[in-house]
Amino acid sequence: MATSPPTSPPPPLASDELLLPLTLTCVCRRRRGRREGEKMVGMLPETNAQAAAEEVLGDAWDYRGRPAARSRTGRWGAAAMILVAELNERLTTLGIAVNLVTYLTATMHAGNAEAANVVTNFMGTSFMLCLLGGFVADSFLGRYLTIAIFTAVQASGVTILTISTAAPGLRPAACAAGSAACERATGAQMGVLYLALYLTALGTGGLKSSVSGFGSDQFDESDSGEKSQMMRFFNWFFFFISLGSLLAVTVLVYVQDNLGRPWGYGACAAAIAAGLVVFLAGTRRYRFKKLVGSPLTQIAAVVVAAWRKRRLELPSDPAMLYDIDVGKLAAAEVELAASSKKSKLKQRLPHTKQFRFLDHAAINDAPDGEQSKWTLATLTDVEEVKTVARMLPIWATTIMFWTVYAQMTTFSVSQATTMDRHIGASFQIPAGSLTVFFVGSILLTVPIYDRLVVPVARRATGNPHGLTPLQRIGVGLVLSIVAMVCAALTEVRRLRVARDARVGGGEAVPMTVFWLIPQFLFVGAGEAFTYIGQLDFFLRECPKGMKTMSTGLFLSTLSLGFFVSSALVAAVHKLTGDRHPWLADDLNKGQLHKFYWLLAGVCLANLLVYLVAARWYKYKAGRAAAAGDGGVEMADAEPCLH
Repeated sequence: MATSPPTSPPPPLASDELLLPLTLTCVCRRRRGRREGEKMVGMLPETNAQAAAEEVLGDAWDYRGRPAARSRTGRWGAAAMILVAELNERLTTLGIAVNLVTYLTATMHAGNAEAANVVTNFMGTSFMLCLLGGFVADSFLGRYLTIAIFTAVQASGVTILTISTAAPGLRPAACAAGSAACERATGAQMGVLYLALYLTALGTGGLKSSVSGFGSDQFDESDSGEKSQMMRFFNWFFFFISLGSLLAVTVLVYVQDNLGRPWGYGACAAAIAAGLVVFLAGTRRYRFKKLVGSPLTQIAAVVVAAWRKRRLELPSDPAMLYDIDVGKLAAAEVELAASSKKSKLKQRLPHTKQFRFLDHAAINDAPDGEQSKWTLATLTDVEEVKTVARMLPIWATTIMFWTVYAQMTTFSVSQATTMDRHIGASFQIPAGSLTVFFVGSILLTVPIYDRLVVPVARRATGNPHGLTPLQRIGVGLVLSIVAMVCAALTEVRRLRVARDARVGGGEAVPMTVFWLIPQFLFVGAGEAFTYIGQLDFFLRECPKGMKTMSTGLFLSTLSLGFFVSSALVAAVHKLTGDRHPWLADDLNKGQLHKFYWLLAGVCLANLLVYLVAARWYKYKAGRAAAAGDGGVEMADAEPCLH
């Protein structure tokens, strides 16, 4: 390895005598450098290979499409940009949703039931569109472009919402003083509002579907140091979500109620735009992964192939079903081991007796010809779909928790608007800010669970993690029932106080708003158990080849919970009519407590079904491992109580 000459040129020389010693010195240095280089020639290939293996990742690329250098890409420098984007998304979405019901009733002059359904449909659509966003990211755009494009869509939706609240022609006239009848918003005015809300929902769905996955892409799981950093990333991810929630229910709600909606929603638009700028600023540091395809496509392909071959007889020996070639798999594994790359291949799964209909997809009725995935699936693909099917009863029975959750941003906020919200003589708590107790309960429950519940449960059950995921979900479902009982009892008391005080229309009930705190606390604590339990369950139980399905299953329960709330509200409002309405526009003339009792009863019935489903379910870790050739029949294990 030759030594390079001095980088700066020598000063001008006055004579040849001065130039000669310098020339001889340079020649000697070059000869010595060549001798040292000759000694190191044999070491260069090995050294370069080691450096490449240490510094370049085999499964990630930089923004120019080159293999990502470990030292220059990913890790916390990139993850911090992604966390800021998620913080601003949460701040924006919750800043709109948590106080939207008061805007709809006070400014757009909608009824309580209609306003509640607008909010729940908006939130439900946001979470349901996460499935679309995940499909687009996995199959077409990748996570980076999906986040960037859908964040811009969300920013445009919030901007239109800000304009609709500022332009006088896009909202009805204010109610006349002393008049009970108010001019309702026109179809065009509501149309602009819906355009803004559902553009925001579309952007939220696309962003939320990919942001956590893209964050985890910045850490290399094959490196022990980066793997531990990735676990810390998820902790910080939850922290930033909670921080955004706190800022939304305190600062933004206060701005909306005291400075005006244009300022409040304008701040939301500025926040999401700033989040987009910060996210794009990290482009040079991000690590990018190849598209893996959507697991929804695999599920659809297996179902279609099974339906097409439904009339064929299943073989008596499951080993005759089409599956991954063990020989090719072993050869590929040896090649990967030699190259020190992480295996991305699927491992063969053993055959199970449940959902035998899907086995038809693995019948190879044309072994000599090539078949597409829509006509022939491997047994491993079929077993992965079966694994998802086994989780569906648990998935379905967690939906009702999020129906209860939806009430915290709708009728609970409406209750708060009718009560005494003063602290001292001058300060009045915004009705939407009552959800700060909900968020605070979540943040308190997590450390209480880790420090108190886990040690007690560990000694009682022998489980090192304290409670299993299904047990945590069960605790959350119980707390949701308790929350609805508290809400019903509080509403009974509120109506009694309003009746005794002869409160007129529009007047506040002489009862402090802090009576609502228990229902917020119980739902918040329930979310801490249910949210983390669901994530743990779906991440742990989803097949290795369908990990992106875990987020989709979880977010779809939130979405359907909001839609179930909308359906219940619409049905109750229609059945109870205008003569004895449960959900009256004036809550003092309604019977909201009966709606809460209804929810408590439905949640209790749902809990019983959940307990049956949880007893029936067998954890993946408790099933028998695949035997040598992967074609051994796996007997069903005894059910255990989780």
